[in-house]
Amino acid sequence: MPRLNKHISASVEALGQSDAFLAFQEGLSRVAPIQRPVLLVGERGTGKELAAARLHYLSGRWQKPLVTLNCASLSASLIESELFGYERGAFTGALQRRVGRFEVADGGTLFLDEIGNVPIEVQEKILRAVEYQIFERVGSAEKVAVDVRILAATHANLPEMAAVGRFRPDLLDRLSFEVLTVPPLRERTGDILLLARHFAVSMAREIERAEMPDFSAGALDVLEGYRWPGNVRELKNVVERAVYRSDSPLITEIVLDPFAGVLKKVETPVRPGLSRVSAQVPETGSDPLAVPMKKAVLDLKMRMLTYALERSRYNQRKAAVLLGLSYDQFRGLYRRCHELRLDDDPTAT
Repeated sequence: MPRLNKHISASVEALGQSDAFLAFQEGLSRVAPIQRPVLLVGERGTGKELAAARLHYLSGRWQKPLVTLNCASLSASLIESELFGYERGAFTGALQRRVGRFEVADGGTLFLDEIGNVPIEVQEKILRAVEYQIFERVGSAEKVAVDVRILAATHANLPEMAAVGRFRPDLLDRLSFEVLTVPPLRERTGDILLLARHFAVSMAREIERAEMPDFSAGALDVLEGYRWPGNVRELKNVVERAVYRSDSPLITEIVLDPFAGVLKKVETPVRPGLSRVSAQVPETGSDPLAVPMKKAVLDLKMRMLTYALERSRYNQRKAAVLLGLSYDQFRGLYRRCHELRLDDDPTAT
């Protein structure tokens, strides 16, 4: 059964002090009292649901329901009945009337997460409900009137989807009275350690640790040097895992990949005269120039950096020693390689 949240605790507050974070929070505060739809755009794990909760609790509807529907968790056939409800006998298994999310949210706010997953045929009915605040339950011609503010979120490019016919342009226009981009964690300079310490303390209290945890210099380097593709959600998991695994209040080991050492690795046979790292460079057939030199060198550097990090259990200082580099040289090389790879392939995050 998909999650139905009538209320999300107002005490759940986003945490941050970076310019990107504060600018986003200011945008939320500015539009919250305006009774118009807001579209939240952002990567997974950035806190779009927290942002929606803040919009609701800063609005005049804060004492009314905040109802959430994750559109990505439902099949196309279920979304319409979940949103609008159905009458008894509307379809096989409909034994009694059921109200949908629009009716439950009457007077309050309806948050549609991952709205890009809604089928095009259901988008028409959502548009009419947003536009006129009237809809029909599945299996009924009776009009149901509601007073609902719509908030929506997506990680997809809705304008591109609209251009190719996968999202209704008129619905996009209606939802985008204001569009706010939730900043990814890698752009929130200074917030990583602030959040990490917050999650660490919370986890220590949860498992009833007597002493509050702290991070070693090496652990802090790992936290700050990682790009966090899973954003705040990933950071929270990594930090909580580190706290519960540590036998000391000082956290020295950060495991970014929980599957490391769990999934069996397929070893590449090493030909005589080649190191294991150099043997991992892709074969280019009979033509050694099939891959541009710049890309081949970058790939080799990335493989060596990754191999050294794995060998050192993601301790950057130890990884630098393995590569014969100073710590500053390692950090600089790691940063440059990632920047070059992102320039070459923006999806390599």
